[in-house]
Amino acid sequence: MTQYEGDKNIHERIFKYVIAGVKVIKTIPKNIENIPIISQISGSLTSMGANDQEADSASSKKDFIQKYGIVRKETKETIYWWKVLKETGFVHPQLDWLISEAKEIYAIVTTIILNSKN
Repeated sequence: MTQYEGDKNIHERIFKYVIAGVKVIKTIPKNIENIPIISQISGSLTSMGANDQEADSASSKKDFIQKYGIVRKETKETIYWWKVLKETGFVHPQLDWLISEAKEIYAIVTTIILNSKN
């Protein structure tokens, strides 16, 4: 099991992040401009969680690194879509937190990948 900052479990952190993100997605106005964004961010956000869980039960080191590589990629994409929403005028009290937390998760996952390769 991967640990971060003592007892802070990365799997639990990603899970809580995904849940928080899904709750915010539900509040995005469903107009013609936002529908594709909602679809994109829903996909990348939920993929973060699903691939984290797959990495946790990986059958090999190579598989583990590959799954966390996907988590990293999907996290980067999620950050992008949150920024697009922010820059186009979507306001939500958790939006800045979602962006900064995703950046932290991205850094943690990058470290996990690098440490696993060594």
